[in-house]
Amino acid sequence: MLLDRITFFVKERVGFVKLTDTYDILDPATQQPIGLAREEPPGWAKWLRLLISKQLLPTRVNVYEVEGQPPVFSIQRPFTFLRATVKVTAPDGQSFGYFKSKLFSLGGGFYVFDTQDQQVAEVKGDWKGWNFKFLSKDGRELGTVTKKWAGIGKELFTSADNYIIALNEAAVGSAAAVVLLLAAGLAIDLVFKESK
Repeated sequence: MLLDRITFFVKERVGFVKLTDTYDILDPATQQPIGLAREEPPGWAKWLRLLISKQLLPTRVNVYEVEGQPPVFSIQRPFTFLRATVKVTAPDGQSFGYFKSKLFSLGGGFYVFDTQDQQVAEVKGDWKGWNFKFLSKDGRELGTVTKKWAGIGKELFTSADNYIIALNEAAVGSAAAVVLLLAAGLAIDLVFKESK
């Protein structure tokens, strides 16, 4: 099962002209599919991306264990201008928590909160904005997101990203924590960073 794991290889599907993104979630050791993250914004917002930066428009990312089944969880961003508040919910609408973007961050990042508005983690990027750490309030590392080199042809001619989300087993105590941190890793690229 997707949420029984602590390490995920996330591989963006390459497309010539695309208005939404789809990511395969694979087992890093075997490259076998274990899930799928698909951006599914409202139809009007999808087409408006041709005129306005997608960073400002609402979007929804559904994460599936198996394509065609109900999502395991969803990541939802409303209209955004300066600071985004992004919700993470179960299929029945129950909240797992939310993310709040930083007003200014050199390498990128945001804060992760649980349903009681308690900060669970800070997502902090390096100066290149390629590698990220999940840090607890007291500075313990809860996990990492590391960009994986895709080869010169793919890196030069596409905007497709590949990365590893690795959670610290000792830091992850529940399925809800796995959902929040996996969602945070996906949100780096799908919700906060990707502008095309």
